[in-house]
Amino acid sequence: MASLASATDDETRDRLTGLATLGHARKTLDRWWRDWPQGGIECPIHAMLISVGRIDRVNVAFGETAGDGALIEIAQRIRHFATDELESGVWIAARSSGDTFLLALREECNRERWQWLAEALADAIAMPISDPDTAHSLRLWPRVALIRAVEGDTSGSLLDTLSEASARIRALQGHRVVWTSGELTKDGRSSQQLEADLLAAIDHDEISIRYQPQYALESDEMIGAEALARWDHPLLGRVGAATLFTIAERADHTAQLSRHIARKALEAARAWPAGLRLSINVTPADLAAGSFAREFLALVERNGIDPHSLTLEITEQVLLADLDQVSEALADLKASGISLSLDDFGAGFCNFRYLKVLPIDHLKLDRSMIEGVLEDDRDLAVFRAIVAMAKALELKVVVEGVETEAQRALVAREGCEVYQGFLRAEPLSAEEFLALASS
Repeated sequence: MASLASATDDETRDRLTGLATLGHARKTLDRWWRDWPQGGIECPIHAMLISVGRIDRVNVAFGETAGDGALIEIAQRIRHFATDELESGVWIAARSSGDTFLLALREECNRERWQWLAEALADAIAMPISDPDTAHSLRLWPRVALIRAVEGDTSGSLLDTLSEASARIRALQGHRVVWTSGELTKDGRSSQQLEADLLAAIDHDEISIRYQPQYALESDEMIGAEALARWDHPLLGRVGAATLFTIAERADHTAQLSRHIARKALEAARAWPAGLRLSINVTPADLAAGSFAREFLALVERNGIDPHSLTLEITEQVLLADLDQVSEALADLKASGISLSLDDFGAGFCNFRYLKVLPIDHLKLDRSMIEGVLEDDRDLAVFRAIVAMAKALELKVVVEGVETEAQRALVAREGCEVYQGFLRAEPLSAEEFLALASS
């Protein structure tokens, strides 16, 4: 493998995946060291290099379009993972070469957490990738090299060391994570122990719910919030919703976790001012259960919540499981007055057939759909095309990841209805959200 530090890349964003280029990542790392107090000494930088094998085989078997689509999907999974798990830190994700990606973090982070994050991200990347155009499902197996920067490191030395470790792990059978010191990682927190920790956290009511406020673009008034699960593990630190459900799935307790989150969110919403909407995410395990719609509606009634004030958000990964069963469950929920939103649209393969056959009310655009709309005419053209399609289907458009006033103004001009993002507020605790909503 070529030295990462010697690669040349003058652009800011990789054209295929939308992640940062390696050149931009190097400059960012150098800036982190330069801007850190005391000239970069003890600047808390951690990095991992994720290598995805078999892309060349995908290109041969299914064509380069399928291979490119898989790389785009992997990039989106890395972006979503970092957004969810590294929300309190400063991070950058980049495509360093054809099938290799870099994730770097500037934040105090113990060795156990960085190792666990690598394992969790590898799990997310290894999930099946479905291509609706070919009906094929791909699975790619990542290998990850880890490093913690030490005094005297530069972006060049750090990336070179990662590159050498990545080449070494490719030759090892049965291992997917290695530290640059050459130490093969042993899971400091076994899967079984982590699953037991999660079950205890559910029983002890230690899974918290954060609320991401949502705003109407026309009036800029708050209209509600999306409920997001968080778990503050005593050793690993904060665990985001996606990884929470990955752990729960391995323990076969996804439905228990989902009900716990829905119950807490609905209980909190009872204190909200009238007129605010609550959005709750739906999991594959939810919709796979024939009794889900009935049990969820009973929970809504028990909490005295008007179904018309609720939105359930579903992702394409959920829908790919069993479209007929999903359609039946969604029809029952919609008949009660609950709105339905297709979440993370644009974050990978988009099956437009879902928009035709499912009773969707809202199209929620992934944050990656607006990241380049202010600078790139092609990104803006894609954004406008998707909004126009949604309007033709009489779907309201929700935009997530709005971080600047310029982005908010643009999506408002383009006719979107709702936005959420750090421009107005980060995810809030139940008490913080209620105070904001009541002010």
